[in-house]
Amino acid sequence: MIDKVKRFIEQNQMLQPGDFVVAGVSGGADSVCLLLILRELQKEIPFELTAVHVNHRIREEAGEDAAFVEELCRSLGCAFRYVEYDVKQYAAAKGISEEEAGRELRYQAFRETLETSGADREHGKIAVAHNQNDNAETVLFHLFRGTGLAGLSGIRPVRENVIRPLLCVSREEIEAYLAKRQVRYCIDRTNNEDTYTRNRIRHHILQYAEEHISNCAGEHIYDTSVMMREAHEYIRKNARQAFDRCAQQKGDTLRMEVSVFLKEDPFLQKEILLLAVEQMTAHRKDISACHIQAIHDLFLQEGNRSADLPGRLQAYREYGQVVFAERQTRPEEALYVELQPPDTVELPDGGVLKIRIFPAEGMQNRKDIPQKAYTKWFDYDKIIESLVLRTRRTGDYLIINRQGNRKTLKEYLIEEKIPKSLRDRLPVLADGNHILWVAGHRISEHYKIDEQTKTILEVQITGGTYDG
Repeated sequence: MIDKVKRFIEQNQMLQPGDFVVAGVSGGADSVCLLLILRELQKEIPFELTAVHVNHRIREEAGEDAAFVEELCRSLGCAFRYVEYDVKQYAAAKGISEEEAGRELRYQAFRETLETSGADREHGKIAVAHNQNDNAETVLFHLFRGTGLAGLSGIRPVRENVIRPLLCVSREEIEAYLAKRQVRYCIDRTNNEDTYTRNRIRHHILQYAEEHISNCAGEHIYDTSVMMREAHEYIRKNARQAFDRCAQQKGDTLRMEVSVFLKEDPFLQKEILLLAVEQMTAHRKDISACHIQAIHDLFLQEGNRSADLPGRLQAYREYGQVVFAERQTRPEEALYVELQPPDTVELPDGGVLKIRIFPAEGMQNRKDIPQKAYTKWFDYDKIIESLVLRTRRTGDYLIINRQGNRKTLKEYLIEEKIPKSLRDRLPVLADGNHILWVAGHRISEHYKIDEQTKTILEVQITGGTYDG
């Protein structure tokens, strides 16, 4: 076990003499194994080590876990730091899930420990205990949700100053190692629940694959993810060279010659467009395959066409070029606000829109949902792109029934006999071109709360003309 992890660390150049390593230790099997192996490796590699335990104040047994980790560190002669955060309060304040909040606060604690250590940028490392099974679950999660090569690359062994020494071993190997050394560890009961998508993949999909298809399924997925990562890095390197041939940036505008772009390999073309978006906006994570396809279509179809993208970015065709620039607010689109719950926005008519998110507990049944014209509830986790309050655009649509049938927003407004003079001023809540809610009117069937809903988005309009 030690030799296997040591080879993996050497292959990925994770540790160097003189490093200061902060190890995240929750008390679970993975992190306990990580701590033990790092202590063993200190006998061969001179580096400093501090274990950091973060109490999220969520589980009743959290205090017991902290005491266990502290005692383990004392027995190993390892420096220990205890940090406590109110994750629920932090999640509510930032409008994010508790899972995401916990991750942010853990890494905040790790970074603070590094800063106080005095370690420089090159020698300060954060060691976390992701293993081969975690990687397989991540790859499957991305595959099921829809992804490209980047998503299939799985968890990277090294990302900036974060290292993952156990990524080469399985959860079974970790537990066997601890059993052989007769080292106990804490068990997080939430890992046995199917509340989170990753847990369902772990308990039902990956476990089935290992039991009935190949007992090395996790290892094979890891090997494939490494090949995908190498392929992705190679393609990105070539895409960068092609981007430099195609693109010219001047100030806040980036231009690409259509004739030059179309000479590039078709696969590279979309990678080039991703690079263009990354160059022009910080909202890379909000860009999906449909956005890249919309931009690509501009190169294939002549005429004055455009594609509106998250982050107020717009791409449009102009005299043999496709131009990337900040989207200018059109007269009929005086309203455009990107929302991040919790948020409060003043509307042009004097009204106020408020949004917040909260756990769905007890409201998954549609009969429990109040029917109010100017307060609506949505399944927050179904939102794919950035949440925007704006006026209508070409291509907007709603899902009108449980079968997933669409209706364009234009058709809906005509059927509702909304005067043409009001249509361009009517606020809509949008996820890309998918309309969650036409203010004062219907919501899209797709975003309705159901028994699978975990987080609810509440949107309320008060005052002004839009609340009736």
